[in-house]
Amino acid sequence: MTMSAQPLAFAALKSGLVPLQVAPRLASWMAADHPDQAKVEEFLAHAVHLVGADLAQLPDPLALRLDVGLPSKVELLNEHDLDNYLFPLAMRLSLSSGRQFATAWATKERAETSFIGVGQAVRVAPAPPSGDWIRVRTTASSGSSAYKQQIHDQLQGVEALPAGPVSLELSFTVGPTRNWLNLWKPTIDALDSILGASKPGLQWHPRDGRIVELGLHRHVDPTLGNDVSIALSATHR
Repeated sequence: MTMSAQPLAFAALKSGLVPLQVAPRLASWMAADHPDQAKVEEFLAHAVHLVGADLAQLPDPLALRLDVGLPSKVELLNEHDLDNYLFPLAMRLSLSSGRQFATAWATKERAETSFIGVGQAVRVAPAPPSGDWIRVRTTASSGSSAYKQQIHDQLQGVEALPAGPVSLELSFTVGPTRNWLNLWKPTIDALDSILGASKPGLQWHPRDGRIVELGLHRHVDPTLGNDVSIALSATHR
C-alpha cells in the first residue's frame, strides 16, 4: 500500500440528467427466464432509449451517472449496493454504443424519482496533500479470491471508517485489453477492513450498502499488462 496525490479522476456529471420512468434494477444472477432478469432488461432497454442517442454523439472521454431514488421505507445503508446498479447499466450502454466509459458515478437516497445522464467526462484538478489516496496493486485474476486477498493484505493498517454513510471513489489503471467493469465488485468486496464486515467471520462481505456515493474511474496504461493499479478514497459522509 502506498499513499499518493489524487490519481486520474473525473467529476460527477452535474447537468443533463433525465428522470427515469422505469426504476433502476440491481444486477441479477438468476436464470435468464427468471422474473428478476425481465425487470433488469426492462430497465436497461429504457436507459438505452433515454441516453443512447446522446451517447453516440458525445466526444471522448465518456461519463455516466445514475441517481437511484429509493422508497422511504428502505433502509438506505443496508443492501441496494450502488455497484450492482451501475454494472449492468454500464455494460449494456457500452455494448450498445461500442464505447467505454472513462468514469461512472452513482448515488442513492430516499426519493420518488431516479435520474440518469451521460456526458463528456471532465478531469478533476489534483487535490492538495490532505486529499491523499490509498494505492494498491494486483496481479491476480479478478475472478479469483487471490485478487481480493491481495487488496485486503495491502490495506492492513488502514483505519476503518466510523458508522454511517460513505462516499467511495476507485480509480483503476489497467492495460488496454482489460474489461474494467469486471473489477468493480471484487475490489469493493475486498474493502471490509475499511467499510466493516456485514457477516463477521465471513470474508468478502463488506458493509458496502453504506456507500451512498460511488465514483469509478478508468485510465489505460499499456505497460501494465494484466496487472491492475487501484487508487481509492473512502470518506465518511
